[in-house]
Amino acid sequence: MIYATASIEHNIEELKVLKTDIAYIKTHMVDVDSIMTKEDYIALEEYKNEKSEKLLVSYEQLKKESCL
Repeated sequence: MIYATASIEHNIEELKVLKTDIAYIKTHMVDVDSIMTKEDYIALEEYKNEKSEKLLVSYEQLKKESCL
């Protein structure tokens, strides 16, 4: 019976360690969707340039132009 108790206590300690590890992982996890690829960065820079040069067309304006 002593062996079973020691085994249970060992398992409980392992679970506590795992719980601590999971808490650490959760706080340091990176959101994969927030990582920009080189292509994403280039597209964002192009958008910023087009916006600053007022080259963008709104969806409403595009609908009006396509109805002509």
